[in-house]
Amino acid sequence: MFSPLLEFDKQQAIRYETNFLIGIDEAGRGPLAGPVVACACFIPPAVVQHFNDVNDSKKLTEAKREEIFKRLTSPGNGIIYGVGFATALEIDHLNILQATFLAMRRAAQKFLHMPDSCVLIDGPYPAQGLQMSQHPVIDGDAKSLAIAAASIIAKVTRDRYMSVLEKLYPGYGFGGHKGYGTAKHLQALRELGPCREHRRTFGPVRKLLPPEGSLL
Repeated sequence: MFSPLLEFDKQQAIRYETNFLIGIDEAGRGPLAGPVVACACFIPPAVVQHFNDVNDSKKLTEAKREEIFKRLTSPGNGIIYGVGFATALEIDHLNILQATFLAMRRAAQKFLHMPDSCVLIDGPYPAQGLQMSQHPVIDGDAKSLAIAAASIIAKVTRDRYMSVLEKLYPGYGFGGHKGYGTAKHLQALRELGPCREHRRTFGPVRKLLPPEGSLL
C-alpha cells in the first residue's frame, strides 16, 4: 500500500544524506493539567513497510492508536524509540514551549550518539538544546511517517498516564478529558480547586488559585 508519509521520509533521508531518520513529536501542550510528553522514534527501512497505516495520531480513533502503539512498541520489531516527560511543575517553571523542548531532549537521549542521524521535529521550531542535526516540519505528523509514529507513542503514553492520575486525583475526570479544558473539567476545577497536577500558569487554573497559591 502506498504511503505518502513514507515517501516523504524517503525524500528527507536522501535530502539530508542519512540512514537514520528520527521523528520527534509531543502530546499535551494544550491541557490544563498533567505533563507534556515527547517521543523520538526511528523505524528501520527493513520494517517500515509494515507500518503503512501509521498516520497523525489526531486522525486516528483511540482504538486504532492503541493497536498501532502496541505494534510500534513491540519488543524485537527493530524500532527504536524514547519517551520524555516534562511535569506540570516544570511547565510552570519554564513555560510550555521550553518544557516541550525539555521533554524532546529527554526523549532523544538514546539517539545522541547514533552516527549520521537526522531528526525531523513536528512544528515550526527546532528543539533548543538538542545537540543533533534537526529540521522542523510544520504539520509534520501529517507528512512524515517517523513523526506520525512518534505522535502516536507520545499520545497513547500520555493518555495512559492521565488515566493513572484519574485514580490519584478522583473527581477531576482526568481519564476522560486527559486534562484538557472541557466543560466537565472546568466545573470540577470550580468545585474542587486545582490539584498538584494542574498547570498554575494556565489562565483557567490561575484564576482559581487561593491567594497564598497553595495546592491541594
